[in-house]
Amino acid sequence: MKKLYFNRLIRDKILDKLISKGLKYKIKKLNKKEFLQELKAKIPEEAEGVVNAKNKKELIEELVDLRLVIEELKKQHKITDKEFKSAIKENWLKKGGFKKRIYLDWTSDDGYQTNEKKK
Repeated sequence: MKKLYFNRLIRDKILDKLISKGLKYKIKKLNKKEFLQELKAKIPEEAEGVVNAKNKKELIEELVDLRLVIEELKKQHKITDKEFKSAIKENWLKKGGFKKRIYLDWTSDDGYQTNEKKK
């Protein structure tokens, strides 16, 4: 039997699909710490789906997937909509939005540490 390895958190109804197709599988129930870790690991997976979306329909589907992971993380950490909206407003006031469509090519080095991975 050929196996496909996923090694990731799946949504609840995916298991139902595997069962209905008669597929063999191996799963495990995550504890809370593992669940939170795997939820965070879903963010880049879902964000990659957004990046690779080929049309509006796919983009909407991928944005929804990403949003559902974010909403579950908010729920697990007891972050209210009010707290989240307040943080969005604070972030926007501090950094602004994307209306001007500015792309930064480079700056001189002032010791700034980005939270993004190097390419």
